[in-house]
Amino acid sequence: MPSFEYGADYADIREQVARICAEYPGSYWQALDDKAEYPHAFVDALTESGYLAALIPEAYGGAGLPIRAASVILETIHANGCSAAACHAQMYTMGTVLRHGSPEQKQKYLPAIASGELRLQAFGVTEPTTGSDTTQLKTRAVKQGDQYVVNGQKIWTSRAHQSDLMLLLARTTPVDQVTKRTQGLSTFLVDLREVRGKGCDIRSIDTMINHNTTEVFFDDMVIPADSLVGEEGSGFRNILSGMNAERVLIASEALGDGRYFLNKGVAYANERVVFGSPIGSNQGIAFPLAQAYTQLEAAELMIRKAAALYDAGEDCGEAANIAKYLASEAAWKAADETFQTYGGFAFAKEYQIERKWREVRLWRTAPISNNMVLNFVCQNVLGLPRSY
Repeated sequence: MPSFEYGADYADIREQVARICAEYPGSYWQALDDKAEYPHAFVDALTESGYLAALIPEAYGGAGLPIRAASVILETIHANGCSAAACHAQMYTMGTVLRHGSPEQKQKYLPAIASGELRLQAFGVTEPTTGSDTTQLKTRAVKQGDQYVVNGQKIWTSRAHQSDLMLLLARTTPVDQVTKRTQGLSTFLVDLREVRGKGCDIRSIDTMINHNTTEVFFDDMVIPADSLVGEEGSGFRNILSGMNAERVLIASEALGDGRYFLNKGVAYANERVVFGSPIGSNQGIAFPLAQAYTQLEAAELMIRKAAALYDAGEDCGEAANIAKYLASEAAWKAADETFQTYGGFAFAKEYQIERKWREVRLWRTAPISNNMVLNFVCQNVLGLPRSY
């Protein structure tokens, strides 16, 4: 087990990211939420500062930082009341290209992604009829000469409208022709600029949070054969290798959200005076906030452990999944208890509680539901019989 330090690591990054976030207060995010608009200005600021290229190697124009640094970036963004959900996918989707892409693909795309010339924000995996059962997805990519023809549908593909590229998982060998259901899946890097309206139809989904999510329909969409990332049939393994990074980074965002809420809740509990004393003097208010704090502290330790294992090149599947579980539950605890602390004022948009409260609920469901995390722990850690 690699060692890791505790405390405010990457202090310079925390300070610089917080300074960027200060330029985008709650009113900025509320206005976007009201109109369901994408935070272009915020994403541009993060791009120009180089933080979205944190994990891209220096050889391709990035910062070449470890995943722990990326974790700090995302945590700080959310702790300051902002949201990285509009752009966080770039940090883990580009990892599939970095680890499994050809030298030509890396040279063509990574420098442009690092500079902000191209956006890789869309991740096409989930389908409406299969959900978390990824190996049963129905989208097919059939090779015809020097191209693939794609048919199928994806759902909850966030930021497809704002992305230039999409990482797509599709079946290239029918499931009845493989020995294991994880076989026969392939990953593709699709240039959305070339296929929009040409076999690729992207439709927005109106949701309770401003997540810019979509459903994507493929109707004989033609893509060049060199869109394939890695070997044909190895797509599930390619995607899986990026999912641990995704778990660590999403957990970091949830942790930041939890810190945001706890700070707001504690401040209000100290300031709000009812019946002659601050409401924080009542254990009915104080104890739940204290419980949220303890859960956030535990989640942070697991996030750091998972990041340390990932950066050391060791198996981090268990730690990454547990980190996501603990952080999402702790964030929801902090959010809900802060909502309760504010009472009726939590429903007023000007207090910047209800919007973030809606956003934080997502982490218990996506990118993987917490019940599926528990299934993973039961089967792969505890050795219990498979339940599905």
